[in-house]
Amino acid sequence: MGPHHPSTHGVFRMDVKLDGETVVELKPVFGYLHRNHEKLAESMSYLASMPFTDRLDYFNSMTNNWAYALAAEQLIEIEIPERAEYLRVIMSELTRLVNHVSLVGFFVNDLGALGTPLLYAFREREKILDLFEQASGARMMCNYFRFGGLRCDVPEGWLDRTREVVDRFPKFLDEYEKLLCENEIILSRTQGVGNLSKELAISAGITGPMLRASGVNYDIRKVDNYGIYDRFKFRVPYS
Repeated sequence: MGPHHPSTHGVFRMDVKLDGETVVELKPVFGYLHRNHEKLAESMSYLASMPFTDRLDYFNSMTNNWAYALAAEQLIEIEIPERAEYLRVIMSELTRLVNHVSLVGFFVNDLGALGTPLLYAFREREKILDLFEQASGARMMCNYFRFGGLRCDVPEGWLDRTREVVDRFPKFLDEYEKLLCENEIILSRTQGVGNLSKELAISAGITGPMLRASGVNYDIRKVDNYGIYDRFKFRVPYS
């Protein structure tokens, strides 16, 4: 299956056997985007390696920063200031929104819904990227987290602007759901296609929304309670 452009997200080789539009067999071969980060990090300081985590997935730069910072902080047993803890959660959840709306936009674009749904997703994504730029100076590869906290505090008025973006988001989701879930082509290409049972999802190591879509009530934010997630009450949606 291909060809694959090197700028495409998460590309890998797929040897596919098809029966019409049904995938009968698929053999994945990874490595197209391997960048040798681990080897490079061997000759660099721990802090100098932080920007590499941005590039593991530039739709998830903040959360990738956090995972790396957490590993170091747990090793050296340092305490994080409370304000930095809250800002980390805010940045992580905004990143989650960026990731998920981008995923849905690109997904339906690949299904044949060209243009409009993707632009709807990008419209909301850009507002969040603006917030990232105001806080860190960069829109995507932010390099914002540091061991023990963050590189800098958010600017004055940033939290108010963030509230405005977040308050608007439920309306956007309603628009997007109507746009997609009433589209016959999208429904025909998704309903009953590629279903994963709970057992298969768990045995295959599926995580996140994909795992919950298989009916497994599991969210690492509740199970592990890293950061200060134990202070928040939130519902975990699952199929």
